[in-house]
This record gives sequence, C-alpha cells and structure tokens, in this order.
Amino acid sequence: MIDALHIRPPVQGDFDRWLPLWQGYNEFYGRSGTTALPSDVTSATWVRFFDPDQPVHALVAESGDELVGLVHYLYHRSTTSIADVCYLQDLFTAESARGRGIASTLIARVAEEARLAGAARVYWQTHETNHTARRLYDAIAERSGFLVYRMTL
Repeated sequence: MIDALHIRPPVQGDFDRWLPLWQGYNEFYGRSGTTALPSDVTSATWVRFFDPDQPVHALVAESGDELVGLVHYLYHRSTTSIADVCYLQDLFTAESARGRGIASTLIARVAEEARLAGAARVYWQTHETNHTARRLYDAIAERSGFLVYRMTL
C-alpha cells in the first residue's frame, strides 16, 4: 500500500531526511566524490530556506514518515516582466518512489506558490540527457528553445 503524499515546506527537524535526497540530486548531476558540493554550500542552502530575507524556498514530499522528494525554487526580477519570475532550481524524487507522480505534484505546487506570490511564470532547466524528466516536462510545460551557457568565476 502506498501512503498518501503530503507536500509541505521543510522544518528544521527534516535536515537528516532531506540530506539524502539533496545528495542524491547532486550525485545524479555528477556532483559527488571529488566534485561534490562543499558541506558549507549544503549548510548555507539549508539555512536559506528558513531565512525570510532570502528568496530561496523549498518544499518536500512526504509519504508516511519518509521524505520522498524535494524541490527548491527562488524568485527574481526579469527584464521581460514587471512581476518576478520563479526559477525552479532543484527537483528530485527518491529512486524508490519514482513513477508515483511526485515530481509533477511538486512542480504543480511550485506553480501554485508562484501564482500566489504574483510571479509571471515558472521556469526550469534539466540536462539534455535526462530523458525521463524531459518526457514529463514536455507534457506539462513549453520548452523555450534557449540553451544555457555559464561562466564559472
């Protein structure tokens, strides 16, 4: 039997259950071993979720007493909209819980939070090889056609 899914903001006591999801997300994108995020980045990320002066937000998906998914998002200004836009930065579902609609539920909840915050749109990116996620994204959103470039400083 599958327990009901509950989407909610994390609480301080969730850190030890959130951390394996965060590490799984980073491992999925090749950030592990010698390329792992420094622990101070993880700590700062967690602290930002609880700082009302930060534009960074989080939600977790809980099933029973287990966290099975996470999503992190932030609001920022845009030159193409008066209203802020919402960037869905991180989305991850525990491997054991995949195929249950958790990712689409988390995205829908971020979209609702963004609507309530007055944001003009929600956008996100994924790696071109993430075919499973791209099937979901293609079904629920419009692909912008933009490529992402970055310059490490």
